[in-house]
Amino acid sequence: MRGKRAKVKQPVLDRKYQNPIIGRLINKVMQDGKKSLAEDLVYGAVEDGASKVKVEVVEFINQAIDNIRPALELKARRVGGANYQVPIPVTPVRQETLAVRWIVDIARGKSGKSFDKILMKELLEAFKGEGEAIKKKNDIERMAEANKAFAHFRW
Repeated sequence: MRGKRAKVKQPVLDRKYQNPIIGRLINKVMQDGKKSLAEDLVYGAVEDGASKVKVEVVEFINQAIDNIRPALELKARRVGGANYQVPIPVTPVRQETLAVRWIVDIARGKSGKSFDKILMKELLEAFKGEGEAIKKKNDIERMAEANKAFAHFRW
């Protein structure tokens, strides 16, 4: 039996644009508590990307993250001694979390340029609806669609 329901935390807003998605992106990029460095990297990437496609910064980041949000994901369920990959709908908060995580992880996995340039490139590709983060989203949704037969194991 569970205890009390978890309290809903207030979204973390960034200092410059007061946007929760940019705040989450900064916190995900941050390493070793160096928030000012993470802010510089994220603001540089977001502002350069927005200027390249000639839209506002907040609109740019919202569109890029919305393109990556997955609608379904797989969860392992053990039923009768067998493990099934059960497709479940993703809550909006988790959609945003996954999208931010995928972008930062993909950018961290690449090398050759500075991190802010790589992050800007990933955000631009996400804004346009292409790139590795979109591919990851499509793969997960395709696997969830393939395992639709196990949807009755959801509870």
